[in-house]
Amino acid sequence: MNTSTEKADTPSYLKAIHLFNTKNGDCDFETGKIPVKQHIKASYFFSKTDVSTLENISHPAPRRQFVITIKGKLKFTVSSGKTFIIEPGTILIANDTKGIGHTWEIVDGDEWERIYIPLEENDEDYFTADEL
Repeated sequence: MNTSTEKADTPSYLKAIHLFNTKNGDCDFETGKIPVKQHIKASYFFSKTDVSTLENISHPAPRRQFVITIKGKLKFTVSSGKTFIIEPGTILIANDTKGIGHTWEIVDGDEWERIYIPLEENDEDYFTADEL
């Protein structure tokens, strides 16, 4: 296992979606990947299942963080109206910490079990965007 902060030397990746702020403060996203054997610098994580407080309410991410869905299927919407689906197997990198942010809604079932792994402001997230 690679425990350094250098990029892992592996051909295997996890599908990822990166939320970010545009220059004008809106929220947008890009699809891509992160390496599977990459050590990520994080000091703690926490889980959450409550969905009543932010579902369908526009909000920015409270901090830079990885969001790992364990159970649930959600539709996220960004400022422009573009949407994407998050479900187990796709890592969300929430980096839209300013402005109006994004909304989400559960589209399959009634639960969203997830783990948050907060990142420090300047820590690498190892995201590589898909080529267009």
